[in-house]
Amino acid sequence: MTEVLFYHLTQSTLEQALPGLLERSVERGWKVVVQTGSEERRDALDAHLWTYRDDSFLAHGTDAEPHAGEQPILLTSGLDNPTQAQVRFLVDGALLPDLEPYERAVLMFDGLDNDQVAAAREHWKTLKAQGHAVTYWQQGDDGRWQKKA
Repeated sequence: MTEVLFYHLTQSTLEQALPGLLERSVERGWKVVVQTGSEERRDALDAHLWTYRDDSFLAHGTDAEPHAGEQPILLTSGLDNPTQAQVRFLVDGALLPDLEPYERAVLMFDGLDNDQVAAAREHWKTLKAQGHAVTYWQQGDDGRWQKKA
């Protein structure tokens, strides 16, 4: 079964937290798909990942570009996995795909958005009932991730 991590954003925005998690995934040799709730959000994250830090380069592309299947990090609003990624991030209310093909899934949700919190609770129940190994991580006051469940 897929290991599913729920990341509850309480001290930073998705734009602040996501790049570091993507960097660590790539450092482990994993291909990654980041699924957004809309094409507009996909495009905004694409622009952000090129400029989030002056001293870093995070190779990525979107499913709207040529050679999408060759990207180490692919941003999409769809359910496909053309890169055969091992890790899938779901952000901004993205639909829950079949997680069986993945080693790990990361559901990131904004603690200030009641709809995202409610959706995360429902996903927790569904995925736990399906037998996935689920864990819950919350940001501490210092912004570091702390395992809570």
